[in-house]
Amino acid sequence: MITLGVIGGSGLYQMDRIEHGEWVSVETPFGAPSDAYFVGELDGVGVVFLPRHGRGHRLLPSELNFRANIYGMKKLGVRRLIAVSAVGSLKQEIVPGQMVIPDQFIDRTRGRIDTFFGRGIVAHVAFADPICPLLSRALFEVSQEQGQEIDVTVHQGGTYICMEGPQFSTRAESFLYRSWGADIIGMTNLQEAKLAREAEICFATLAMATDYDCWNTEAGDVVIEDVLAILNKNVETAKRIVHGSTRRLLPDQVCSCETALKGAIITDRSLIPASLKAELEPIIGKYM
Repeated sequence: MITLGVIGGSGLYQMDRIEHGEWVSVETPFGAPSDAYFVGELDGVGVVFLPRHGRGHRLLPSELNFRANIYGMKKLGVRRLIAVSAVGSLKQEIVPGQMVIPDQFIDRTRGRIDTFFGRGIVAHVAFADPICPLLSRALFEVSQEQGQEIDVTVHQGGTYICMEGPQFSTRAESFLYRSWGADIIGMTNLQEAKLAREAEICFATLAMATDYDCWNTEAGDVVIEDVLAILNKNVETAKRIVHGSTRRLLPDQVCSCETALKGAIITDRSLIPASLKAELEPIIGKYM
């Protein structure tokens, strides 16, 4: 059985319909994750849910312990991971209230830790295509199948700018990102994608557009009250899409994400500290 991980962003602090669920605390070598994980089953599929900012939304994007969050997912057996996130739209055609399943990232964060490696072990994974094509396609197909039921437009593909935050963009920055051809802007998903790739977990983002960022002067500047109003409406839709994706998680599907570390660890195995091997065993164990 494939275990599906779900990271809930702003507005999504709990998943519905999970059976036999319980909150499970996970210890990691990197400290505490954002919260306990809610572990159970959804339509016979194992599900692990983590509220990214903690229940009650207590953590800034820059305060998130990304390594601990993804390590905990790996430790709990997650093989497919969906990150649900609120984003701003950088394109006229991506209307607030619609959703995007991006396939690229641009990093505008500053100094966030986004690798499990270092401290005596070096690895370089391929990241040209940061989103799992199998998982992102499954999300899109589910959204199209549900059609009128979910009453929302879902765009497949696009570039996600990951900014530091917690402030929203300046107008100059917003115009710059549009000139780069970026489609949406958020504050969290890039580090999750990088660490998921190192952990050999398939990763995809379901991004909920809540505003036009500040480039669109006709729409007005970003106001948090307006963002939350759209967000609350879209959270239920996101849950339905994630729920529908469970039936597409086939155990015999082969994905290159699950062998991303093969050949990537370039450190002489005899020189890797034993304590580090033990810490990273859930991630590198099969290559040691």
